[in-house]
Amino acid sequence: MTKESKEELKARLTPEQYEVTQNAGTERPFTGKYDQWWDDGIFVDVVSGEPLFSSTDKYDSGCGWPAFTKGIDDADLQENTDHSFGMTRTEVRSRDADSHLGHVFPDGPKDKGGLRYCINSASLRFVPKEDMEKEGYGKYLSLFK
Repeated sequence: MTKESKEELKARLTPEQYEVTQNAGTERPFTGKYDQWWDDGIFVDVVSGEPLFSSTDKYDSGCGWPAFTKGIDDADLQENTDHSFGMTRTEVRSRDADSHLGHVFPDGPKDKGGLRYCINSASLRFVPKEDMEKEGYGKYLSLFK
């Protein structure tokens, strides 16, 4: 994958999407489009389109950002230690585009593995289940069976 230049990304993304994905920004809690989004489908990186999370793993954590118990494929998520804001957290980035997505915490549902991927809506694009095949994500339809 060839990543677009900063200029190309600034032209294509909203200012908030650019700030979040390229500068590790964070949207304000309870303001993101996908916090209370419950349709069937997958969430892909807004920069590259790489599949990241499924609606089947989304839950309402009450944190103010979309929360997932796991990614579609752990190999597509990179984790880095983040010491910003006087805290130590685990940052989550997309593998191919290196987009900042959010953070992962060990306080998720125990029966689902115990993780809470707290992800910025601005880093995601939702692909509805009914559009997955035509958008090239047909192999992920098995997540909904």
